Amino acid sequence: MILSGKVKSGTNNLSFWMERMADLYFAKTGLHLYPGSLNVELKEPYILPANVIRIEKEEYGGIVSLSLCPCEIFGRKAFILRTDRNASGKGEHPLTLIEIVTDIRLRDAYQLVDGDVVDVYVMDGV
Repeated sequence: MILSGKVKSGTNNLSFWMERMADLYFAKTGLHLYPGSLNVELKEPYILPANVIRIEKEEYGGIVSLSLCPCEIFGRKAFILRTDRNASGKGEHPLTLIEIVTDIRLRDAYQLVDGDVVDVYVMDGV
């Protein structure tokens, strides 16, 4: 499946948790993830498949669990990250927004600015 959407600025609050949970993210994904995400606004809501990588709040002492769905962007292994709160429609992001995490800062590597259109190739889950 290909998701196409526009790059959008985020709130920059994910980096704290990604740095704090770096070892856990590596254990779950096999990647040393860059502490931050690329937000992509889709035209239609996207619901994650049932078969995803899970990080439960108890695993890191947090207040929200999250899912990681394997994908590719610019030919790179990446993941769509979505908290359970956002997946339920009660979080700060609508279901039309996906957060892409990978091992580099995508904005810098590909000179992305808000409004650029990107394609995300979603895998069938784990």
